[in-house]
Amino acid sequence: MTCAEIGSAAWLTIANQIGFPVSTTHTIVGALVGTGIASQADISWAWNSGSVSQIAASWAIAPLISASIAAILFLSLKFSVLERQDSFKWAMRLIPFYLAFTGAVLALFIVIELPTAPTLEEFGAGNIIAIVFGTFGGVLVISYVFFMPYFHRRLVLNDARIQVWHLPLGPLLWRDNPPLYWPGNQGNPDGAVVKDHYRNTRQESEVVATDSPVLPAGDEESKLSPEPLPAAQASALERGEGMEPPRRRKRHLEPRERFLTPTKDLPIYKPARLWSWTKYLFLQGITRDVTSHNSDRLEKTHARAKHYNNKVEHLWTYAQVTSAMMMSIAHGSNDVANAVGPWVAAYNTYQAGVVDSKSPTPIWILVVAGFLLGLGFWVVGWKIVAALGNKITQMSPTRGYAIELGAAITVLLASRLSLPVSTTHCLTGATMGVSLMNFTLEATNWRQLAFIFLGWVLTLPAAGMISGLLMVMALNTPHF
Repeated sequence: MTCAEIGSAAWLTIANQIGFPVSTTHTIVGALVGTGIASQADISWAWNSGSVSQIAASWAIAPLISASIAAILFLSLKFSVLERQDSFKWAMRLIPFYLAFTGAVLALFIVIELPTAPTLEEFGAGNIIAIVFGTFGGVLVISYVFFMPYFHRRLVLNDARIQVWHLPLGPLLWRDNPPLYWPGNQGNPDGAVVKDHYRNTRQESEVVATDSPVLPAGDEESKLSPEPLPAAQASALERGEGMEPPRRRKRHLEPRERFLTPTKDLPIYKPARLWSWTKYLFLQGITRDVTSHNSDRLEKTHARAKHYNNKVEHLWTYAQVTSAMMMSIAHGSNDVANAVGPWVAAYNTYQAGVVDSKSPTPIWILVVAGFLLGLGFWVVGWKIVAALGNKITQMSPTRGYAIELGAAITVLLASRLSLPVSTTHCLTGATMGVSLMNFTLEATNWRQLAFIFLGWVLTLPAAGMISGLLMVMALNTPHF
């Protein structure tokens, strides 16, 4: 188990540095197979419960299921809201129901994923229905009481003073002059209340700290002249939905430039220099640009994806918070369990003195594993965020909502059925499914998908070989 943990961790570290969004589940299973072969242990290859064959089959089936669920979710949004004549009006009508639906699904999975939760048969259909419809009704009431006044004032009245912390005011926001505390004094840097979710992510050469609309000197004409709009954008402009041609983004200051460069000439013992290094060490993983690119091919791929009303997209950022929570729960129910499996097996064998296939997991191990999971994302997770973000297709809040919710439902169902599916595979499959709902193959970056697939193919033999070699070395080391 120790060799499997070290081998899987080594491969995951290598893959992360390369930018391969590989599966933790895939890696752990490959490492266990490698150590099993090296130690001549029995490995269950035949088609039976818990065998390598069934686990491998789930890796292929789960992304397809995830793609299907995400595509259905996005199609429901596309035809009920995004592509209707007055999309913003329909978005305002339906957003409470989408919030309620997402909240109901989240509540159901939280309940059934509790450590003490019974099986679905023991839980009973009546309790399941009560949770789903009770949560749906409660979130619907909350949406109409608190969210709708907030949306009306911010998006219909274009009141830039309204910020998310004003949500508790609820019905008071219907007033002409609501009692606002800490009002915002401006909106987006471009003067809009909502950001442009389709702003071109192709970088300019000039380095600036913000997305300032001020253009650098030289070549102003080429920067001010927009490229021809895709048909969907041109149609949206004709409908008066207020969409502007996407503009290129100035290069983002990376952590070293942002934190260390301003004080690089100071002695290392100066407080300002020490504070710069402190900020760099703690924030370098979450202040990186994970959306910009310098690829002509990717820019053309993004241009093929349909662009929708930015106010509609803004509405779905709130639903996406809930879908991201679901994805986090799904990730914890699957990948954390896979990562700590060998650790728990080794620890319990050490404690009991015998090998037992079924033993309880100490709570402290789960707490440590959860903390380390968050730390890994905080420090080095940005490369995988970049690989699964805009590099596959043009992302937006509505698309992200469908992707996260589709993948989360798939992973949570698989966890409930004790199938160690890959969160990464499910997210990739969901992203591809939503991308195909542009109804054109050109809106998907197939080269990036091939790169990701290559990482998947290499994972099983790489993790197995590293762990197997470690196992062979351990078995042949002189010992008492």
